[in-house]
Amino acid sequence: MRLAVSGTYSTGKTLTTLALSHYTGIPRSAAKTMRELLPLSVPGKTLEECTGAEILMLITRRNTERAVNESHLGDTFISDGSSLHEWIYGTVRVLVGINPTATATLDTVERTPELAFFEEVITQLGVPAKQHAKAGYDAFVRLPVEFPMVADGHRPVNERFRVLADTMIQDEVDALGIPTLTAGGTVAERLRTITAHFDLPRVIPLDEALRRAEADYAAIDTRSELEREPVGV
Repeated sequence: MRLAVSGTYSTGKTLTTLALSHYTGIPRSAAKTMRELLPLSVPGKTLEECTGAEILMLITRRNTERAVNESHLGDTFISDGSSLHEWIYGTVRVLVGINPTATATLDTVERTPELAFFEEVITQLGVPAKQHAKAGYDAFVRLPVEFPMVADGHRPVNERFRVLADTMIQDEVDALGIPTLTAGGTVAERLRTITAHFDLPRVIPLDEALRRAEADYAAIDTRSELEREPVGV
């Protein structure tokens, strides 16, 4: 079972996939976060400061890492996100602006030459993103928007961006014909729903899986991109 756990910002993908991996014994696949990639890719910049070209590079870099990681796990893994996510996040920027934070109060975004070119490229990046999703995932688990967006400075998006991304990701999954289960509620409720629906193994007690996942999550380095040392390529 190659299971992609889907959902937009602040839906709990990371904690849910950590807990699900512990609970089932199925390995988890994930790509570096943008705050991890930025010091390596565009040292000294925040995501809000990136140009359209730099964002396209970051999308490509993250999806490349995701594909490599998944290839090492064969036909059994739980993916934190999917190949569609970065592409959709780029696609939504065509509607809300390259920097969504700066255009949060605008109803329409000026269609600059940069934005027009960005749209052309991101449309083409959708070709391999969708092909990978169709060939690489047996099913999706959708985590609905149930919680406020975490205000940690790492998410240069607004609520309109989040709603658009949530809708567009699921529209693409449906268009590809990939089966989807929506799993809401607490992490424990999500795990019960997912494991029952897909008849997944349970290798440790649920409480222990949650405890381990919370410990893993607490150990994640959440420093901003500017607090990290630039990394040489």
